[in-house]
Amino acid sequence: MTPRSESSGSHPKKTAGEKIPEQPTAAQQKSAAKKTAVPKQAAAKKTTAAKKAAAKKTASAQSPATKAAAKKAAPAKTAAAKKATPAKTAVAKKAVAKKAAPAKATAAKSTAKKVAATKTAAKKTATKKATATKAAAKKATTAKAAATRTTAAKPPAKRAPAKKAATGKAPAKKATPVQTVPPEMEIAVSPAVGAADRDRLLNGTHHDPHAVLGAHPVPGGVAFRAFRPYALSVTVVAGEVRAELQDDGEGFFSGLLPLREVPEYRLLVGYEGTVLDTEDAYRFLPTLGDLDLHLIGEGRHEELWTALGAHPTIHEGVTGTRFSVWAPNARGVRVAGTFNFWDGTGHAMRSLGSSGVWELFLPDIGEGELYKFEITRHDGSKTLRADPMARRTEVPPATSSVITSSRYEWGDAEWLDRRAQTPAHEAPFSVYEVHLASWRPGLTYRQLADQLPGYVKNLGFTHVELMPVAEHPFGGSWGYQVTGFYAPTARLGTPDDFRYLVDALHRAGIGVLMDWVPAHFPRDDWALAEFDGRPLYEHEDPLRAAHPDWGTLEFDFGRREVRNFLVSNALYWCEEFHIDGLRVDAVASMLYLDYSREAGQWTPNEHGGRENLDAVAFLQEMNATVYRRVPGVVTIAEESTAWDGVTRATHHEGPSGFGGLGFGLKWNMGWMHDSLQYMSHEPVHRKYHHHEMTFSMVYAYSENYVLPISHDEVVHGKRSLVSKMPGDWWQQRAGHRAYLGFMWAHPGKQLLFMGQEFAQGAEWSEAHGPDWWLLDPGYGAEPDHRGVRDLVRDLNTVYRATPALWRLDTDPAGFEWIVGDAADDNVLAFLRLDPEGTPILAVSNFAPVIRQDYRLGVPEDVPAWHEAVNTDAARYGGSDVTNPDPVKPEAQPWHGRPASIRLTLPPLSTVWLCPA
Repeated sequence: MTPRSESSGSHPKKTAGEKIPEQPTAAQQKSAAKKTAVPKQAAAKKTTAAKKAAAKKTASAQSPATKAAAKKAAPAKTAAAKKATPAKTAVAKKAVAKKAAPAKATAAKSTAKKVAATKTAAKKTATKKATATKAAAKKATTAKAAATRTTAAKPPAKRAPAKKAATGKAPAKKATPVQTVPPEMEIAVSPAVGAADRDRLLNGTHHDPHAVLGAHPVPGGVAFRAFRPYALSVTVVAGEVRAELQDDGEGFFSGLLPLREVPEYRLLVGYEGTVLDTEDAYRFLPTLGDLDLHLIGEGRHEELWTALGAHPTIHEGVTGTRFSVWAPNARGVRVAGTFNFWDGTGHAMRSLGSSGVWELFLPDIGEGELYKFEITRHDGSKTLRADPMARRTEVPPATSSVITSSRYEWGDAEWLDRRAQTPAHEAPFSVYEVHLASWRPGLTYRQLADQLPGYVKNLGFTHVELMPVAEHPFGGSWGYQVTGFYAPTARLGTPDDFRYLVDALHRAGIGVLMDWVPAHFPRDDWALAEFDGRPLYEHEDPLRAAHPDWGTLEFDFGRREVRNFLVSNALYWCEEFHIDGLRVDAVASMLYLDYSREAGQWTPNEHGGRENLDAVAFLQEMNATVYRRVPGVVTIAEESTAWDGVTRATHHEGPSGFGGLGFGLKWNMGWMHDSLQYMSHEPVHRKYHHHEMTFSMVYAYSENYVLPISHDEVVHGKRSLVSKMPGDWWQQRAGHRAYLGFMWAHPGKQLLFMGQEFAQGAEWSEAHGPDWWLLDPGYGAEPDHRGVRDLVRDLNTVYRATPALWRLDTDPAGFEWIVGDAADDNVLAFLRLDPEGTPILAVSNFAPVIRQDYRLGVPEDVPAWHEAVNTDAARYGGSDVTNPDPVKPEAQPWHGRPASIRLTLPPLSTVWLCPA
């Protein structure tokens, strides 16, 4: 959308190395003539002869007298100059005409005063020669002083950083010859900012301040204009040229210098008690090129974080920070921050055409500064917003964005090379889910890096999954209501500190998954909601925008710039932070228009269906882009419905007519719900719910699944995993261990939330995290909890060493039932196989009784079986009912197989047996 704009006046836009002579209108010429009246014109009113003489001299080349006068016009301190304010640079004015009275030194600040002085001088010197008249005329057309310019020396390309002095007095400069403008360009115009532009700059509604402010070629020379609220003076310094600009009031300063082209220059800005030596932000070309703007407009800028936001950089040889933000509905945008005392009045951004992007390069601004964007909305009101692309933020509850850049040097190249060798669904994949802020409360990213990798590696997990680390204002949301999509939460450190943690996990051989939340965002009025005064990131239809469950806003997935924002964000975490996988939150809420909505609260799609076609297209684009650009990364969908093709390739159309969504894995919410429901029943009732443990195999190969026991299952009245088990404390722990053994053997990958690895009895709370005191050797029941943790370690160890448990997770050839209908016994038994047919036998007894000589059919080509895992072992806190010796098959057919074995099944246990 094209931002609303008004005419920027007649000031031409500066381009590199280009002179744009401005052609004034008749009205402008008339106005300029009045404002730049010279003694020649005053004398013309007195006598016709003087007028003709002046005209004749103007048409001719400079006379010797004029040249002599120019040579004498050098800066010098006069008695009047010594009395002037020390904060301003005075240039002595010297009479050049024969018998002329000395010109009265003045610090006049308006053209009107100059005209009055000129008229007075004209009355006293009506008989002066035309050459004197012409010399006085040239003085009157300058801003306040006779600017001098050297043609030999040029200013250096790179400028020093801003300097402050204790006084505003500028050192005197040695006089140099003036390079005058040709006579044909001497029709001077007023350099002052016009009334319309002035009003728009003051009100924050100017779309192109660079066309007004800065330096611009105009008839008569180069016009310099500055907008510096609260400044007492502004002086232009360009090599040997020093000229104090006219104070036009309200922070505006201007001057016209007789130069042929725009020079490189600096500004000396005088404030009360100090002078700031700085670059002019409005002399620079845009920092974004046409390709960036084209890709942004098309919604195809895959590295959007490199274009938008705040980036310390060197631009045109000058060190500073470039700011850019997408706000197509804004009437104006300004940058406010610690560097301008949160007053953005003097730092207006320019609109870069129809892209909706606003841009400004601020010299001498660097890392660590806080900033926001002050946006003028369509109704003229203003709002102060955090940067949607901010890569660092203040620590909540503070909400400012922070200028930052990364200097981190990675040490995980070997890990990155190795991770792409095997697809995730064909590799061992057991995940430890962590809420970083509460895993060890009070630890920073770097302190976590000293503890978390070692702990996870010791337990044998292949990956950690981090609950959202993107910045969020409310800790109680656990990170699922994001305001800073490109910034790791500042609660635990800087972005480079987070990189350090990821690097440490990689060097320990641990993959890093991250929860990613593209479904919705909160309504905070300093963040994304109605960002530029109108719905922008959210859908313009209020029914489509409002999320009915969480009080948040849903993204407008149909808008290409919004899709670009999110797709680029997915890449950002993978490329900038080396994240190995994204678990995408709340996918189901994105896919359905009627999600949690009643009839009449949603509008069908173009085909009359309830599918959100925009969200489908977004997820397909995100997955395809991530897999194309980042080898070895996996995307995981938290999708709780039976949507067809969540993990199918995007170019493969399914029965529903849609291509696949393109995810690598999907959380098996059905398995989680059913299996936990079964385990919550008293063992005597479990035979009536046996199907809840077997139904998952009906659809086990419809997608590539992860079996999740996540944070959602152990909070807010849901009880911890061990507390879901019925019976006394011994039975609860036994059921907990048996369930973990069944879970690790079932087809699919595993995910376990922190605290459940040692049977924490309390629900998780983000306020205090896991109950680590349960593992204190001084605690009486510590062996009970340590035993469960030891079991998790052994399950992971055997799992990773046994390809049958993961190699064919998504292939029906990797699974065979031994017995799935022993409901009365509460027994389940099945084989897992690797591609070569090597099996592992998993048997679960969910009854609290020992079953002696329990016969199971087995393959006849395995000569003997031995226990690899028994969850009832004494070291885990069990009753130690085991099968210590190898078990040999008998030639008795059973369960439809030619051979069988007899086992002792411990109570409430799972046993794994491998070929001996």
